[in-house]
Amino acid sequence: MRMVGRMKFRSSYGQNLLQHSREVANLCAIMAAELGLNVKLAKRAGLLHDIGKVPDEEPELPHAILGMKIAEKFGEKGDVLNAIGAHHDEIEMTTLISPIVQVCDAISGARPGARREMVEAYIKRIKELENLALSYDGVGSAYAIQAGRELRVMVEAEKVSDQRAEELSFTISQRIQTEMTYPGQVKVTVIREKRAVNYAK
Repeated sequence: MRMVGRMKFRSSYGQNLLQHSREVANLCAIMAAELGLNVKLAKRAGLLHDIGKVPDEEPELPHAILGMKIAEKFGEKGDVLNAIGAHHDEIEMTTLISPIVQVCDAISGARPGARREMVEAYIKRIKELENLALSYDGVGSAYAIQAGRELRVMVEAEKVSDQRAEELSFTISQRIQTEMTYPGQVKVTVIREKRAVNYAK
């Protein structure tokens, strides 16, 4: 319990270690339940998988192996030990819980916003989407919304005709497809609005 508590004061790639371990534990429990495996054991393995990142002393061992040794010292079950030691492929997986812990660890680390470099990569991708649209003549502004799954492009009605707006939507979507890496699909919406404004004095 003391070592698990110490995780609260550690972070890995900008992700709080205790929050990450709890998230992995919950994901492991869900996956184990779906597969008809021991839910409590999977949850325990998920919670303890990074225990080697908060040791009492700092031996020259990978955290997965160190975590396995620490858990063994406290009398953890073999399935939990194997899951801790194998979650970065440093030892061979011998139980069904081990690949679950490995997969759930990867899911927790890879979700948007989980880790610092993920956030930086996400912001960079959003900026690239907007800059790509802004490189066209007649585009007034561009906004990547829906976590980068939609690009709204506002064009100047005086410079861009209705037909050109349609062409622009197709051209931008083709460039995104060929030049950028993105998850799923990106919807490109070009908005051309003509406003007539007069004042009665």
